[in-house]
Amino acid sequence: MLRQTFLHIPGIGPETEASLWKQGCNSWTHLLENFDRFSLGTADREFVRKLVLTSLRSLETGNHQFFGQALGLREAWRAFPDFRHSVVYLDIETDGGQSGQAVTMVGLYDGSEFKCLVKGQDLENFRDEISRYSMIVTFFGSGFDLPILHKRFPDIVFDQIHLDLCPTLRRVGLRGGLKKIEKELGIARGEETDGLNGYDAVLLWRQYERSADAGALERLIAYNREDVVNLERLAEIAYERLQQETIKSAGLLEV
Repeated sequence: MLRQTFLHIPGIGPETEASLWKQGCNSWTHLLENFDRFSLGTADREFVRKLVLTSLRSLETGNHQFFGQALGLREAWRAFPDFRHSVVYLDIETDGGQSGQAVTMVGLYDGSEFKCLVKGQDLENFRDEISRYSMIVTFFGSGFDLPILHKRFPDIVFDQIHLDLCPTLRRVGLRGGLKKIEKELGIARGEETDGLNGYDAVLLWRQYERSADAGALERLIAYNREDVVNLERLAEIAYERLQQETIKSAGLLEV
């Protein structure tokens, strides 16, 4: 979908993008090779050509910063397949507070390996870990996880493409919290963590901190692991459904 995206270019909105598709323009390369053939509405043609070339180069070189800024939160889903090789599914746990010091752990999953960085152990490694990725997938991370992480690590600039599944899934009719949406989609959790919520996570951390209860910490890590691992399937569903709806709204069967 990313190579067929044009609305990240200033001057081109959903209607002009849909018009390009209907005219038969199905990729950035196709537009450049047949530039005089397609109508661009009121957009500046030379500016569009420049931004399409920049888009191609940015994709070829893995310049995620360009797409993170150009797509924004609303359209970040379009970049998911092309940057999936460098994606991290992220979720934090806290002690119930809102300060940077409230962060108790950060769960990171890259599609094959799960890492949990724990306060008092290896949480400081987060700087190095997050720098490896081009795309971050969260659930309400724009309103919770990333702002708190920024308080905890003010020197980090989150310039990755950010796919926040909370508002993204809402666009396809999936509303509510993460656990509610998982159940609605038939995504199951293990017996050890089924039914746990964010407040339980706070209590588990307090239990571990108070008495060095290794079992409480293990259960909290298991809870966090399911939070981030399940984001992968939700991201796939969000992409599939939004792609279908975008194409349908443009009056096309495929792009």
